[in-house]
Amino acid sequence: MNTATLNRVTIGRWLTVWAGMLFFLVLIGGGTRLTESGLSITEWKPVSGVLPPLSDAAWQVEFDKYKLIPQYAKMNAGMTLGAFQRIFWWEFLHRFWARLVGVVFVLPLLWFALRRRLPGALLPRLGTLGVLMGLQGAMGWYMVSSGLTARVNVSQYRLAAHLSLALVIYLLTVWTADSLLAEKRPPVANNGSRSRAPKGALVVLLALAFVTVVSGAFVAGLRAGRIYNEFPFMGAGLVPVEYGTMVPWWKSLFEDPASAQFDHRVLAIVTLLAVISVALTVRKHAWPRLRSRLTLMMVAVAVQVTLGITVLLLAVPVAIGMAHQAGALLLLTAVTLAAREAYSRS
Repeated sequence: MNTATLNRVTIGRWLTVWAGMLFFLVLIGGGTRLTESGLSITEWKPVSGVLPPLSDAAWQVEFDKYKLIPQYAKMNAGMTLGAFQRIFWWEFLHRFWARLVGVVFVLPLLWFALRRRLPGALLPRLGTLGVLMGLQGAMGWYMVSSGLTARVNVSQYRLAAHLSLALVIYLLTVWTADSLLAEKRPPVANNGSRSRAPKGALVVLLALAFVTVVSGAFVAGLRAGRIYNEFPFMGAGLVPVEYGTMVPWWKSLFEDPASAQFDHRVLAIVTLLAVISVALTVRKHAWPRLRSRLTLMMVAVAVQVTLGITVLLLAVPVAIGMAHQAGALLLLTAVTLAAREAYSRS
C-alpha cells in the first residue's frame, strides 16, 4: 500500500469512528427530547459549561435558574432537586458529548494537516464538516432558547432544523469515510451490468428517507406520538378529523399534532414501499457488495417500521423511542452506503 493510499485509509478510519460518535450524539439528543430534559440547562457556556455542578450550592443555583422558565411553572412545579438532577444529566451528557465530538474532529484534523497527510481534494469536504459543526452548536442553542421564555418546550421548527443539520453532518461523514475506505477494497469485476445500476433511484430514495426522518422531528416537537395510539386507524378512520383544519391549511402539517403524525405515517409507508421497490430493481444490476447493502437497507426499513408502530401503540416509552431514532439513523446509513456504492461503481 503506497503512502497516499495509506493516508486515505487512515483518514477513512478516523471519520468512521467520528461518524459513530455522531450517531450516538443524535441518539442522546433523542433521549434528551423524550425525557423533556432539553431545557434543564438555561445558559450556553461553551467553555465553563464543560463541568457539572460540583457542590450542593451549585446544584441549587442551577435548579433556581430552571425555576424561572415557563416549563417549570407549567409542567414541573414542585419538582424536587433529585428529579431536576435526573433531567439535568441528560442535557449535560448531550452537551458534553457534542463538545467531545468537536474535539475528536478538530485535533486529528490538525494532526493530519500538520503532517501534510490530507489529500488536497478532501480539504473542501472536511472544511464543510467543520463549518457545519460550528453552525450546529449555534443551532442547538437557538433551539433551546425558543423554550426559555413563553413556551414550555422548544419550537418544533427549530428542533427539525437542528435534527436536519445533524443528519447532514452524519451522512456526509458516512459517505466520505466509505469513499476513502473503498480504496483498499478489491475492484469490482466489470460484467457489463455495472453501468446500468440506477444510482439516481438510490439518491432519490435517500432524500425520501431523510424527509421522513425529519418529519419525525415535528411529531416529537408537537408530542404527537402521545395521541392516536392505534394503527392503522386514527380515530374513526385512516385520516384524523383534525387533518388540514388550520388556516391556512398548510400550517396543519407543521403545527397540528394529529396532522404531523398522519404525515409521518404516510411518509413512513411510502418509504417502506420505495425501499423494497428500489432494492429489488437495483439488485438486478448489482454486484455482491451492492447487493449486500441493498439487503441491509431492506432489513433496516422493516425493523424501523416495526419500531415505529410499536412506539406509537405504547405511547412513546423512552427506551423504544430511542430505539426508533436509532433505527432511523441505521436506515439512512444503509441507504447512504448503497447510494455511494452505486454512484462510485456505476
